Amino acid sequence: MIETIVDSIRVSLVTQNRVVILKEVDGTRHLPIWIGAYEAEAIATELQGVTPARPLPYDLMKEMITRLDAAIDRIIISELNNQVFFARIILDQAGQTLEIDSRPSDAIALAVRTGSRILVDEAIMEQAGVPMDTDDNDIDDAGADFPSETDSAPAEQAMIAPEPGERSRQEDDRLGVFRDFINSLDLDDFDKKKRQG
Repeated sequence: MIETIVDSIRVSLVTQNRVVILKEVDGTRHLPIWIGAYEAEAIATELQGVTPARPLPYDLMKEMITRLDAAIDRIIISELNNQVFFARIILDQAGQTLEIDSRPSDAIALAVRTGSRILVDEAIMEQAGVPMDTDDNDIDDAGADFPSETDSAPAEQAMIAPEPGERSRQEDDRLGVFRDFINSLDLDDFDKKKRQG
């Protein structure tokens, strides 16, 4: 398992779709995951230290878990199937380990509220992780394909990186479009101490 932190929440200026970017703690790869606007706001407000006037559902979940004498040990981005991510929330209750299936955005929203570790399965990071230059928010030549979008609510989809040595000229052209898209995203700057603490 690879430990990650929430690096940023980005918003497409064109489509208004949100992407949460997880960064591996001991490396340079980033894992972009499409999430919904509500979930993005719930993660961002917590990272920015903003207290809502009334508790959000994630705040209520955290309170219920605490009152049931349980604690979130970690969350795991555990599966990538047809460009859709799946996650598990690992709870500890009186020495008993409980696993709950979850969307990654919901699990991440709980993790940032509880200070829980966010882990990514190695195979998923290998398949969907992309190296990003953190100075200019660009994607390097490892690149990633832009996934198709659905007409329904945004799925939590992957931006899949091609296998090494398998890119054609057509794929390089698509990579240029993806670079343009990434560069059009608006980055919410978070204080590193708030992200890690």
